[in-house]
Amino acid sequence: MKRFFNINTNISSNQYASDAELQALEFAKIKAQTRREFIKNSGAVLGGAFIASMAAPAHASGGNQFDYSRPLSTPLAPLPPQYPAKAKRVIYMHMAGAPSQLELFDYKPELEKYDGKLSPESFLKGKRFAFISGVPKLLGPQFPFHQAGESGTWISDRLPHLEKHVDDMCFIKSMHTDQFNHAPAQLLSLTGNARSGAPSLGSWATYGLGSVNQNLLRLLYR
Repeated sequence: MKRFFNINTNISSNQYASDAELQALEFAKIKAQTRREFIKNSGAVLGGAFIASMAAPAHASGGNQFDYSRPLSTPLAPLPPQYPAKAKRVIYMHMAGAPSQLELFDYKPELEKYDGKLSPESFLKGKRFAFISGVPKLLGPQFPFHQAGESGTWISDRLPHLEKHVDDMCFIKSMHTDQFNHAPAQLLSLTGNARSGAPSLGSWATYGLGSVNQNLLRLLYR
């Protein structure tokens, strides 16, 4: 018999529990940490959040309830944004096939040290890479980098005009993925899912905001 306290069960605190009861508690604790339980519980949370957003209070929209309805003849008619717009326009460029960021603005000084050398075992152990077998040689930056602007941002000499505006730009380098092939990685960046079939960022924007064009393409990927 073992003594336990402050466990959310039908057994009150300061009581003795059998080994079977403790094992059941441990199993319930492990089960609550599984992905299946997380997804099941998240569904209720997300559903509640969606209902709450649909029934947004009047004060959140300047005194008017949000109207998400559209006439059937114009299913993508423009809708007013939920919050006052601060940007007049957004241009999103997904430049597949462009020069690698490693040659433009993502300086890797450590990689430069290994240029032309065999990859250390620690770089490959326990990882998967596409079209690589054996121990490959590493390729460092092929163009010189330098720091530009008041921010001291590292940038390649391939971008002499862009570097004049480097202090007005934001480089996000904290996003990572375990996708090592181009196509799944592109799908992930555009839809949040590495498999095809999920709506893209542009699809959501068009659905949420609509379009003034009722007879032209709203979204085009090439």
